Amino acid sequence: MGLRHPERTGETARRLRRSAGSAGLVAIALGLAGCSKETEAGRLGMPEIVTTQGQDILSLWQGAWIAALATGFVVWALIIGVAVYFRRRNEDEIPVQTRYNLPVEIFYTIFPIIMVIVFFSHTVRVQNTALEMVEDPDVNIVVVGQKWQWTFNYPESVDTPEGSNVFFNGTGDNIAELYLPVDSTIEFRLFSPDVVHNFGVPAFAMRMDVVPGADNAFQVHTTEEGTYAGKCYELCGTYHSRMLFEVHVVSQDEYQAYLERLAQDPDNVSEEPVQGGTYAEAPALEEIEESDEDEGEHE
Repeated sequence: MGLRHPERTGETARRLRRSAGSAGLVAIALGLAGCSKETEAGRLGMPEIVTTQGQDILSLWQGAWIAALATGFVVWALIIGVAVYFRRRNEDEIPVQTRYNLPVEIFYTIFPIIMVIVFFSHTVRVQNTALEMVEDPDVNIVVVGQKWQWTFNYPESVDTPEGSNVFFNGTGDNIAELYLPVDSTIEFRLFSPDVVHNFGVPAFAMRMDVVPGADNAFQVHTTEEGTYAGKCYELCGTYHSRMLFEVHVVSQDEYQAYLERLAQDPDNVSEEPVQGGTYAEAPALEEIEESDEDEGEHE
């Protein structure tokens, strides 16, 4: 008995394509409907975001996952659909042989390029928004990451005989606390006297490297009161796990009261922000050059 090609009608193929397309649209619509910012599942694993800049980052995160899931659904639907529709029905049948399909080949060549361009443009837009700086923020915080805890300075925040800067220095037994007023633009200026750290607060959806000799900074606008966890995102050494801190976003009155409590202890007051060493004040390259010159003189 000879082998024969299967007989397929155009109507059958059209019905299959229509059904697959409808199922895909329904699945994508359900996925979009479930992506609410009110729940962790809707935020696709992200914590509750409490800054204006973080909302843009969250939207980018959700959009990227939705696009990835939709792409994965289409790919798996094509793989499974082709395997099922063009399967061999019996031993005397040869499945339809297709050597090439020019429209499909053009599609899977051009469409990924378009996706990359779209992802790149949205990423650059959100990055520019997250790194945008206003000239006169409501609060300036000098953040110092050192081995292995955080120091938070509030420059020009009090008026005492000891100075105008108050600070909180965390220890391994007493993690640092950072107080911020709600509905305010906060600028963080980041310094390190020793190694590279990374200052990040998940609820802000923002983090940045703290590099010796580098003048890194970013701003956030707080939107909700609450207590949030912060940590170092850079593997900075032996006691990296101790580099935790708590962020308290409070009312303006509570914020001022906290500064006044710190100012009551002279050990928490200084003229200038406590930055922990020369590497936090001078460019790293100059420090290296000076060290090389000193070694040359000793030789």
